[in-house]
Order: sequence, then C-alpha cells, then structure tokens
Amino acid sequence: MADRSPVLRIITSAARESLKPLGLTRRGRSRLWIDDHAWWLGVVEFTPPRTAGSGLHVGAMWLWHDVDHLAFHVDAVQVGSELFRTEDQFTPLALELSRQAAASVTALREKFPALPDVARNLTSRPVRRGFLWDGFDAGIAAALVGDPDTARNHFARVLRDDPLAPWMVEAQEIARELHAIAADRDAVTAWAGRRVASCRRKLGLDPAPLAGLGTIGGQLGGDNGSPSASLSAGLGTYASTPTCSGGLRIQF
Repeated sequence: MADRSPVLRIITSAARESLKPLGLTRRGRSRLWIDDHAWWLGVVEFTPPRTAGSGLHVGAMWLWHDVDHLAFHVDAVQVGSELFRTEDQFTPLALELSRQAAASVTALREKFPALPDVARNLTSRPVRRGFLWDGFDAGIAAALVGDPDTARNHFARVLRDDPLAPWMVEAQEIARELHAIAADRDAVTAWAGRRVASCRRKLGLDPAPLAGLGTIGGQLGGDNGSPSASLSAGLGTYASTPTCSGGLRIQF
C-alpha cells in the first residue's frame, strides 16, 4: 500500500539534503538510497515502522553475493523508529536521521576505501558462532588480495557449519569451490567479476566501467600496482539490463 502520509515526502526531502550531495541515488520512489562503489554498495534504508514514522539502517553490501535484492552484509548503524505525529514534530527528526545516514555513509567510505582495507577488516573480526557469512566474505576478500592461507582458513570454517537450510548448502558449495582455487588469484578475481556483474544486472544498476574499479585493479595487479590482465577480463565493463524496479527485499 502506498504511503499517503507526509512521512515519505519529509524523509525524501531530508535525504536529498544530506545524501544527494554525497552522490547517493534513490531507488525509485522507495525509502532506499544507494552509494555505488561498483563491486560493493553502501545501502541506506529509512526503515518504516508499523505506524507512521521512520528508523534508519545503513550498511555495506558485497556484490559477489550475486542476489536480486539489497542486503546488509556489514552494519554501520541502526536507529530505532521515530514516530510521526505532526509535520512540525517529525521534520527535525527526519533531518537528524538523514544527517546520521550521511555520517554513516562517510564512515563506510573511510573504512573501506580499497579492497585490502575490506580484507583486513573482514578477516580480523572475532569469530561469531552461527554467522556463516562472516567466514564466507572474509575468505573471498582474503583470496582476492592474494592471501590463500587466510582464505582457506575462513572457507574451512564455513564448511564446518551444519547445513541446516538450502542457502547454507549453496554457500558451502561455493566455499568448497573457492577453497580449491584460493591460491589462483586470477581465477578468484574472474569468479568475483562474474558474480558482481550478474548481481548488478539483477539489481538493475547502471554499467560500471573498469575505470570505476581502479581501487581493485590497483591492488590486485602486479608488484608495480598495475591492474592484472585477468582483472580486465573478469571485471571489464558491466552490462546492465534492469530486471527489477522498486519493492526490493532487504536481507538482514
């Protein structure tokens, strides 16, 4: 059902003031805003409560997951709901939420300026029992920066979990495949490139040329820091065919 209250209008106005100058784009007419870094996204959702108002959820999404919905793989901030009573009462609350969103987006950019920073962060996090994706993402990031031993350790942790659901079986099949090729950075890079390209198509995102992936290229190249040939072949210029519009699910 469409939001007929002033809430969406007020939130949108506040978000435009704080997020648009940072380069974020709104997803259709939704409460979602995207900070596009080609192979990962900053995701901002002004979460709707059961009654009129808004909360806030900001995080990072790794596009190598190759899914057709937005997700939060690393949380930056979650704020409980501010309820709408009147426009005068809710407007300053929406402005404060939008400012918190902008600060969280900036913090994510500073935290993850390049792939090695992502790898260091993900591989150094404490092990959390029952959080399969922690090991999955850490293993991928480690393999992409050329640390196969660390990658295999994280993939092995994924494989030790009991596969209690179909999605866990699928994740373990991927982890097993990547465990076997972890020492071949070119192969892992090509795999990640295909997954990222596919995910961008599913999300209906605009093409992201190789020039926009310079952070990865500069770190996954040879000793002189130049992009590797496999990066160009694997990541190249993404094709983009919009396949979904609005109503995206958020995976927590």
